[in-house]
Amino acid sequence: MTVTSQPTVVIVDDDPRIRESLESLIESAGLKVQTFPMAEDVLNGDVLAAASCLVTDVRMPRMDGLALQRRIRLERPELPIIFITAHHDDRVEERAFAQGAAFFFRKPFDAGELLRAIKLAMYKLPGENEDTL
Repeated sequence: MTVTSQPTVVIVDDDPRIRESLESLIESAGLKVQTFPMAEDVLNGDVLAAASCLVTDVRMPRMDGLALQRRIRLERPELPIIFITAHHDDRVEERAFAQGAAFFFRKPFDAGELLRAIKLAMYKLPGENEDTL
């Protein structure tokens, strides 16, 4: 994992209200946040290099969350990816986990559970007990 001075959570969601809500939530936990409306925006520049965790919607125009996950795996296979969706489909969830997703949430989700998942995804070491985080 790329280590940065302050952990950065990257949010990708085409809904501006969701992006703003997640940004406020994650910043309230003392984490740095970058938000993007489209998956392609994350693949440009140094965004991936600085990311400690990525939270993405499944359904988005042009490139969906699963396609984004496949592209990220080529450059940053260790980057934790957390999915959120309002349109749940068991097959999509299975594919996300098969491709290495850390967590998968259905909208609406519990904000505290999402924060806990982000922290677990970013800080958990192999074999570490989740109750210690």
